Amino acid sequence: MRRRWAARLSLAAGVAAPVVLLVFGGLASLVLMAVGWAGLALTAAGVWWMLTHTGRIRVLAGLLVVAVPLAVLVLYATAGLLWDVLLSLGLWALAVSAGRAALVEDPSPAVPERPAQRAERPFLIMNPRSGGGKVGKFRLAERARALGAEVVVLDPARPQDVAELACRAVRGGADLLGVAGGDGTQALVAGVAVEHGLPFMVISAGTRNHFALDLGLDRKDPATCLEALTDGVELRVDLGYIRAGGPAERSAERVFVNSASFGVYAEVVQSPAYRDDKVRTILEMLPDLLAHDSGARLSVRAGASALDGPQAVLVSNNPYQRGDSAGLGRRERLDSGELGVLSIEVANAAEAAELLLHGGQGRGLTAVTAREVVVDAAAPVIPVGVDGEALMLSTPVRCRLASGALRVRVPRHRPGVPRGTPPMDWRRVRQLALTMGRAAAGHGAA
Repeated sequence: MRRRWAARLSLAAGVAAPVVLLVFGGLASLVLMAVGWAGLALTAAGVWWMLTHTGRIRVLAGLLVVAVPLAVLVLYATAGLLWDVLLSLGLWALAVSAGRAALVEDPSPAVPERPAQRAERPFLIMNPRSGGGKVGKFRLAERARALGAEVVVLDPARPQDVAELACRAVRGGADLLGVAGGDGTQALVAGVAVEHGLPFMVISAGTRNHFALDLGLDRKDPATCLEALTDGVELRVDLGYIRAGGPAERSAERVFVNSASFGVYAEVVQSPAYRDDKVRTILEMLPDLLAHDSGARLSVRAGASALDGPQAVLVSNNPYQRGDSAGLGRRERLDSGELGVLSIEVANAAEAAELLLHGGQGRGLTAVTAREVVVDAAAPVIPVGVDGEALMLSTPVRCRLASGALRVRVPRHRPGVPRGTPPMDWRRVRQLALTMGRAAAGHGAA
C-alpha cells in the first residue's frame, strides 16, 4: 500500500510540475523550461572545461559556470515566472523523491548473526590521531581497559607496524583483535585476524568510517562499539585481497575492507603536494590525467567484462550503491560474494553533462560485479589507493574476494545498515502505480 501511494504521488507531482508552468505562463513557459535545461547542460559542460583545461580557458569556463545559472534566473524573473518555476521545481523534486521511495523493495535479509562467547583476552590497537582525536575525546582506551581489554595506543611521533603488533598479541594469547582507527589500519589488522582464525572488532574512531557504516555501527559515538566486548554477536563478511604482479610473481597479498582505486584519484593522492594543498594539486593534475596526457592508460578485466582506457576505476569489497545521495559511501551488504567495479570514462563535455543530468547514470559510468578483477597498464608500476593508503604496485594488479572470510564481532544492539534508494525509473514507477491499482480494484470487485 505504501509503495502504491508513493508511486501515485510521484506521477501526480510529475504531471503537476509542467502544468503549473503552463497554467501561469502559457506556452511561453515551455520555451523557458527548455532554456533552463539548456542552462543546466551548459553549466555541466563548463565544469568539465574547468577540470580539463588550464589558464584562460579555465577562467572563462569558471565565469560560464557562474554566469549561466544567474542569467537563467534573471530571465525567469523578468518574465514574472520565478516563483512559478521554483514551485514547479519543488513539485519535480517531490516526484523524484516519491518515485524513488516507491521503488524501494522489501529489505534484503541482513547478514546473519551468530552467537559469540565473550573474549577472554581481547587486544585493541588505537590511533589517537584518527577522526580528529576520537580516541581521547571518547576515552576509548580507558573504557576498553575497564572491560578487560589490552590496549595499545599508537605513538604519533613513532611509526609502528600495526600488523606486527597484532601478530605479537596473537602469539601472546589474544583471542580477539580490534582497531580504533581509519579503514586502512582496520584492513591491516583484519588480515591478521583472518590469518589466525580470530574474530575482529571495529571501533568507529576514524574520519569516514565506511566499513563501520556498512556493518551498521554507531559512527557518532564510537564508545558504543565497545559493547561488543560484553554483549556481542558475530557476523561473517567478505574480504578483498589485492596483489601486484603476474602469476610468476609471488608478492604478498594485501587486504582491503572497502576498496582499491585506480586512475585519476590514485594518481592525484600520490603527489607529494597533495597533503599540503589538495585543491590546488587536483586542479593542476586533472587536465592531463583526464585527457590521458599523463598517467598510465588502464585496461580492466572483470569477469566476462573488459574495459579499455577508463579514467578512474573503483574495485570494492561488495558493490556500492549508486542511486542515493550517499552515492559511493554505502553498501547494503558485505556478504554478497562479489567485488563491485565502477568505471568512469568521460571523453567530452557532452558526456559530462549527460552524467549530471541523469543523476550519475550515463554512458560514462559502467558498473559490473565479479569474483576477480585484473587491472593492467603499459607502465611497469601504477598508483593504487587501497582503503585510502597510497601505494605503487607492479602490473598487472589482481583483486579477489574471499567470501565470509572475516569474523566481525559487533554489539548486539546497534543502529543497523541505513537503506538507500534506487535510481529513478519512471517506467517502473508508472507500472507500479497502475499494476497495483488494478490489482487492488480486482480484489475490490471480487
